[in-house]
This record gives sequence, C-alpha cells and structure tokens, in this order.
Amino acid sequence: MISSNPFTHNVHVLFRREDITRKFIQDKIVVVLDILFATTTIVSAFSHGVNKVIPVRDEANARLAADDLTEHSYVLAGELYAETIKGFASPTPLALAQTGLKDKTLIYSTTNGTVALQQSIGSHQVFVGSLLNAEAVVSHICDFGEEVPIVIVCSGSMGLPNLEDTFGAGYFVHLLRLIRGDSLTNYSDASLVAEKVYRAANAKEILFSSRVGRLMVERGKEKEVNYACELSSLDLVPVMGDNQIKLLG
Repeated sequence: MISSNPFTHNVHVLFRREDITRKFIQDKIVVVLDILFATTTIVSAFSHGVNKVIPVRDEANARLAADDLTEHSYVLAGELYAETIKGFASPTPLALAQTGLKDKTLIYSTTNGTVALQQSIGSHQVFVGSLLNAEAVVSHICDFGEEVPIVIVCSGSMGLPNLEDTFGAGYFVHLLRLIRGDSLTNYSDASLVAEKVYRAANAKEILFSSRVGRLMVERGKEKEVNYACELSSLDLVPVMGDNQIKLLG
C-alpha cells in the first residue's frame, strides 16, 4: 500500500511560506526560493563581494540589526509589498549591486523571501536558492546522500503560490533527479507538479508572464527580470546559520 504521508518522500515542495511548520522542516535540508527577487538578490550580492547577509522579517528588525554594526560597514535594503522601504537601497539584484557591496554586511528585509528564511530556522540546514545558483546548491545537497529529506520552500506571494517560485522549485527537482538518478518514489506529488511547471516553458516565458514579472516590466525593470532568469550561472552556495547567511567554504 502506498502511503498518503508526504514525509515518506525524500523530496518535497512547499508552494508558499505560510505552509512552513516545524514538522515540515525539522531535521530536513531546506532550500528557500524567492525568485523575484529576495533569494536571487542574496545570491547576486555574494557575487558582488558582500561578506554576509542578515535576513530580517521587517523594517524595524532591519534597523535594530543596523544598530549593532559600525557606520559604513553595512547596506540596508528591502521592500514591503513591492515598494522599496524609505531610506533603504533597492531590493532588486542589479540595482543593489550599484550601491557598493564589497566587504559589506547586507541587512535585507522583504515581504516574503526573508520571512521564509527566518521561518526555516530549526531545520537541519537552510540554503539560499535561485535559478542563478541551482546547480551549485543541488550538487552540494547531493553530498548528503538520498537518506536526508529535502524540502524546497517557495516563498509565494500575497499568501498564494506564485509561478516563478514554482518554476524554480521544479528546476531544483529536475536537477536532483538528473544528478541522483534516484527512484520517482522519492519525490512527492508536489515536487513532481513543480517539475512539470519547469518542463512546460523556459525561464523567460515563466518569469515575464508572472504577476511580479509583469509588475517589474511596468516599472522599467525588465533587466532585473532577465537577470533572474539565468540558469546556474553562479557557483555559489549561501547557507544560513545563527540568523545570518554566509557562503559555504
């Protein structure tokens, strides 16, 4: 008899951050995705020389984190409901890179992605994923072996699943199946749904047709969306611990 319990599968996908519970993440490897744009921005920031990233739940916590750091040693960036927080740098990857990130600490607050990262504390290990670094993260995860359960967390948007994160989760599932070559029974239906979304279209078709993608185009940020579409262009594995994110190795 086939069990209806998703925890019998080694790879599972949550389609929105609101579905994160202790039972879903405890003792599991968690990969958090917010393709447009939080996790893409975090990965990009490391490629531009940031020392570490402190993901926070909101503006108030961002300012508290800044109080513990010396002046000029950090960059405050973030958004709330797609609007840049007053006095903060832009939350999108290309615009943020122009602020000068080398050797700085990035204190980062977003509506969904940084909240999902905070909610994932308590898992075995939390990785920051994006289309940009998917292959690097998956290759590292494969070193843990098939017996360690993996949960791919889509941050979602407005309390609902979104197209771009589901596509991203599908890309991660596709790479896991490609590299590990393991049985289909290791994957939950949710993970296979995500993979089918990945196989249905290419990144640009998906991201530009998504709600946030369309919003960014309306605001003249087409280059930001294009950048987020790049598949496995960066060999970076950001991992979260002690409420901060650093590069592995």
